Amino acid sequence: MSGLQGYRMDSINVLGMRTLLRLMAIFCLLITAEAQMKIPPETVQQWALTFSAELREFATKYSGSLLLQKKLKDVEPIIKIIEVDGQDLVKDYSDEIERMLGSKMKSVKRLAESAEDSDLYHEFNATLKFDYYNSMMINTADEDGNYVDLGGEFPLEENEHFNKLPVNTQMSNIQIPTNVYNKDPNILNAIYNTEALNDVFISNFQKDPTLTWQYFGSSTGFFRIYPGIKWTPDSNGVVAFDCRNRNWYIQAATSPKDIIIMVDISGSMKGLKMTIAKHTINTILDTLGENDFVNVIAYTDYVRYVEPCFRGTLVQADLDNREHFKVLVEELHVKGEAKIKNAMKESFKILNEARANGQGSMCNQAIMLITDGAMEDFESVFEEFNWPERRVRVFTYLIGREMTFAQNTKWIACNNKGYYTHISTLADVQENVMEYLHVLSRPMVINHDHDIIWTEAYMDTVLPNTEELFATTAQSLLLMTSVAMPVFSKKKETLSHGILLGVVGSDIPLMEVMKLAPRYMLGAHGYAFLINNNGYILAHPDLRPLYKDGKKLKPKPNYNSVDLSEVEWEDTDELLRTAMVKGETGTLSLNIRASVDKGKRPLYLTNEYFYTNIDDTPFSFGMALTKGHGKLMFMGNVSVEEGLHDLTSPDLTIASEWTYCETDIDPAHRKYSQLQAAIRYLLGKEPDLECDEVLLSQTLFDAVVTAPLEAYWNTLMLNDRVEPGVETAFLGTRSGLMRVVRYAGVETRVAKKFLTPADKDNLFTIDHFPLWYRLAVENTPGKFYYYPVNDKGVKYIIATTSVTVSTEGKTAMAGAVGLQMSLDWLEKRFWAIAKQPNDTDCSNIEGVCPLSCDSADLSCYLVDNNGFVTLSKERSEIGRFFGEVDGSIMASLLKMGMFKKVSLFDYQAMCKTGHHHASSARPLLSPFYGIMALMRWFFSNALMFLLDFNLCGLWHSDYFVDAKAGYHTSHKQKKVDALQPCDTAYPGFMYDPSVREANSLIKCGRCQKMFVVQQIPDSNLVLVVTQAYCDCSRQYGAILLEPKEIKYNATVKCNRMKSQKVRRRPESCHAYHPKENAKDCGGAAAISLSLSLFSASLLVSLVAEF
Repeated sequence: MSGLQGYRMDSINVLGMRTLLRLMAIFCLLITAEAQMKIPPETVQQWALTFSAELREFATKYSGSLLLQKKLKDVEPIIKIIEVDGQDLVKDYSDEIERMLGSKMKSVKRLAESAEDSDLYHEFNATLKFDYYNSMMINTADEDGNYVDLGGEFPLEENEHFNKLPVNTQMSNIQIPTNVYNKDPNILNAIYNTEALNDVFISNFQKDPTLTWQYFGSSTGFFRIYPGIKWTPDSNGVVAFDCRNRNWYIQAATSPKDIIIMVDISGSMKGLKMTIAKHTINTILDTLGENDFVNVIAYTDYVRYVEPCFRGTLVQADLDNREHFKVLVEELHVKGEAKIKNAMKESFKILNEARANGQGSMCNQAIMLITDGAMEDFESVFEEFNWPERRVRVFTYLIGREMTFAQNTKWIACNNKGYYTHISTLADVQENVMEYLHVLSRPMVINHDHDIIWTEAYMDTVLPNTEELFATTAQSLLLMTSVAMPVFSKKKETLSHGILLGVVGSDIPLMEVMKLAPRYMLGAHGYAFLINNNGYILAHPDLRPLYKDGKKLKPKPNYNSVDLSEVEWEDTDELLRTAMVKGETGTLSLNIRASVDKGKRPLYLTNEYFYTNIDDTPFSFGMALTKGHGKLMFMGNVSVEEGLHDLTSPDLTIASEWTYCETDIDPAHRKYSQLQAAIRYLLGKEPDLECDEVLLSQTLFDAVVTAPLEAYWNTLMLNDRVEPGVETAFLGTRSGLMRVVRYAGVETRVAKKFLTPADKDNLFTIDHFPLWYRLAVENTPGKFYYYPVNDKGVKYIIATTSVTVSTEGKTAMAGAVGLQMSLDWLEKRFWAIAKQPNDTDCSNIEGVCPLSCDSADLSCYLVDNNGFVTLSKERSEIGRFFGEVDGSIMASLLKMGMFKKVSLFDYQAMCKTGHHHASSARPLLSPFYGIMALMRWFFSNALMFLLDFNLCGLWHSDYFVDAKAGYHTSHKQKKVDALQPCDTAYPGFMYDPSVREANSLIKCGRCQKMFVVQQIPDSNLVLVVTQAYCDCSRQYGAILLEPKEIKYNATVKCNRMKSQKVRRRPESCHAYHPKENAKDCGGAAAISLSLSLFSASLLVSLVAEF
C-alpha cells in the first residue's frame, strides 16, 4: 500500500514538473514573442495588394481618369505632336522683350528732351511765387475747412493698372523730403520749369498704356511723379524718401566708379565728430551700386583696413558688401594721432593697381577723405601718384565746427579735381555727400552723353499697398527694374560747369517682362529667367526675395544680389552664368536635382538651357526646357463655335495670371478677366484685343476634349451615392485650363482652401504649374500619385495622375487629373483591410495570426515615395517625415537601398544669429549708461539746434525724429534670434521602386524590433508594419529634414566675399572732359563760435565718451 502511494506521489511529482516546464516554456515563448514579434510578410503583402486594388478603383472612379484618357485616345488621329525648338523660342521671346523695353526707353528719352528744352528757355527768378500740388498736402483742409497751402483739390481715382492705388492720370504732382524747404527759390524755379513734363507724361501713357510710373528726380531734391498720388508720411509724420538716394538716380547721374573711403579715427575725432563721420561713410556707401567698387580705410598713425580681408584690393559694392562695411564701421573707435600721408599712399596704390590690372570699374576713381583736419605736408603724395593727369579725384569732408584746417582740406580737393564740403551736423550729411555725384557727372553733362541705364531688380516699398502684394503675388515677380536717363543744362554760359538738372525714369514690373515668355510653351518644369551684367537675378521662379520675420513678410537683406550660380547651383563650373553674363547666345544641357513642394520632394531632371542677350540693355534672357515630355506638346484644332460652347462651362477656368489676351493696352479692357476677354474676342465683340492665337486654339481644343468629364462628374453626383470623404475632382491641361467639381459642400469640406484663388501652389500661375500637375507628369501615366497635405493643421490627401496622347511614335503629356479626399475615407478603407478576422486559417502562416493593425502591438503606416507619412494611427504624424517618426526603421530602409538620400542646397536661406545687435547691447550694461545716453541725445540735439544756420531748413528736417526714434529703438530692442542670409544644406529622400519589399530585425538594447515594408502596387506608396512597443529612440535618433547652415572658416569666407565673378562692364564711361571747370570745388563760409557754444560742444563730446 505504501509502495502504491509512493508510486502515485512520484507520478504526481513528475506530472507537476511537466506542467511546470510547460508553463515555463509558454512563458518563455510569450516573452520571446513580446521581445521579437514575428510579422508574416505574406500577410502584409496581401493587405498591400487588396488596398492597391481598392485605391485604384476609387481614384479612377471619382477622378474620371480612364474616361479622359479614352477621349484623348479618340482624338489622336487629328492631333499633331511638335517638339519645342528652344533656340527659336528664346530668340522670339528675347525679341519681344527687346521691343517692350525699347518702348520704355523711347518714353524716357521724350521726357529728357522736354525737360532740357524747358530749362534752356527758363530764366531763374529769385522772387518767383508759384503754387504747385504737393503730394503730401493735396486734399487736406485746415480747421476752417480751407485747403492748406500747396494743397488744393486733386481728384484721385482707384486704378487697376497702378496696383489699385488712387491716382490722377491727368496730372503729376510733387513730393519733397521733409528736410528740404518746399518754397526754396531753387525748388520753385525747378518745379515751374518741369511743368511741361505733364503733357509728355500723358502722351507717353497714351502711346504705351503698359507704362507704369513715370517721374523726374531733380538735383534740388524734389520728385515729380505721374500719375499723381497722395504721399503718405511715416508714423512720425516724416517723408524720408529722397529721389537723389535712389539707385536709378545715382546710376544715371554718374558712370561706374572705384571709391576708397578714408576716415580719420584719431583722438580728435571723438564724440559727435565720429558719429557724423560714420553717418557720412554710410551715406557714401548708399550711393554705390553693383557696378561700383569700394574699400574703407581707417587711419591714425597707422593704416587700418576696416575689413582686413579686403587688404590691398577693391570689392564690388553690392548690397552684401555695403552692409558688411556698415556693420564694421559702427565698431570703429578713436585713438592716437592722425597721419594722413601713409593712408593716402595706400589708397592711391590700391586704385592704381586696380587700373593697371584691369580690375574694378575701369572708369571713375576717387578717394573720399573724412577728417576734422589735415596738418601734414601731403603734396609729395599727389606729385608721386596723381599729378599731372589727376586720374583720381579726391573729395574731402571736414567734420565738426572747427575751421582751423579748412584751407588745407579744401586745397586737397581743389588740386585733385574733387570737391570740398564742411559737415558740422548730422542734418548736413545727406546734402553734402550728394555733391560728389554732381562733380562725377560733369564730363557726361558737358559731352551731352545721354546714357540710358537699367537698375538691378528692386522692391518698391515706398508706395502704399506693397505689403498686400507680398502675400498675393509670386515672390520672384514682386520685383521691378527702372530705366532712367540724365537731364542736363544746355545753356552755353554754364556748359563748363556741367550742371545736372536731374534724372527722368520709369518703372517696369518684371512680371510684365516675364509674361512675354508664356508658361504653356515651357511645360510643367520649364521656366524663363532674366539676369543682368553682374550675374544677378532679376526674375527666376526659384528666386525668393522675401522671408518671414514673425508674422510679417520682409525683403531679405540681399534679395537683389542673388547670383545665378546660387539658384542654378548644379552648374558647378558656372558655364551657363559665364556665357550669359558675357551676352552670348547658346545652349547647355545639365542633369539637375530639382525640388518641388517647398523643397521637400526632390526630382532628377535633365534641363536644356537656351540663352541670349537683350540688345541695348545689360540683361540676358534664359530659358530651361525639361528633356523628354517638357519639350513635346500636342496641337489640336476645333471650330470656335464648338469650343466656345464648352469654354463657358461653369466648372471651367483658365489661368488668371497668364496672358491669353492683352487686357492692359486699352483701359476699357482692364475690367475683363482673362476668360471674359478670351470669350469676347472669340465672339467677335472685342476684335481690337491682342490675343495669343496659339494658346486660344489649344484652350478651345482642351475645353472640347475635357467636356465629357464635366458630365461624368455630374452623373456621379446625381445617380450614385458619393462616398463620404470624397471632396473634389479636378483636371488641368498645358493650356492652363482647369475643371473642378466639388463632390462635397463647403460646409462639410475639410479642404476649404484647396483650389481657391488663395491656393497659389495648386493653380496655374505666371511662376509655375500646379504642384499636383508637376508631380503627376513625373509619374507613370495612369498610375496615381498620392501625397498628404498639411495646410496649417488642416490635413487631407491628394491623388493625381497624368494623361497622354501619342501619334507618329511620339508621346506628349496632355494634362493631369486628380482627386482630393479627406483622411476619413482613407482611414476607413485601410483599417478595414489591414485586419485579419478571428476565424482566419493560420495553419500555414508563420508568425502572429490573426494580425491586425488595430492591435496595440502593431504600428502601421502608409508612407509616400519621398518618405512622408500619408496614414498613421496618430493623425499628428500625418504629413511628417517618417524618419522623424521612427528613425530606426528609416535608417534601415536607407541602408537596404529602399530609400535614397538626395543632398540639396539653399543659397538664399536665412539663419538665426542669436546675437545682440551692437547698438542694442551696450545700453543693457548698466543703468548709468542709459541715463548718459539720454543726456547725450538731449545735448547733441540742443547743440545742433543752436548751430544750424538754416533755421527753416532745420525746422523741416527729419533729424529730430530720427534721433528720437533711434534712441527709443535702441532701448526697446530685446534679445532676439535675428535672421541673416546664409547657405544651408538639407536632405531629401526618394524611394527606389525596384525594391518592392523589405523586412528585418532591429536590435534595440533589451528588445528587437521587427518591421515589414511592402510596396503598394500602382501607386507611390509603401506599407510599413512594425512592432509598436520596442523603443529604439536611444539607439537610433530621428532623421530630420532640417536644413543645416554651411559654416565657412575665416579664410574661405574672406575669399568668397572678395572673389570677383565674371561680369560685363557697362559699355559707357565718362571720367574726363578737357572743358570741365575743376575750379568749382566747393567752399565754406567763415564762422566764429561763441564761448557758450564751444562749451556745449565740449560737454557733448565728454558725454559721448561714456
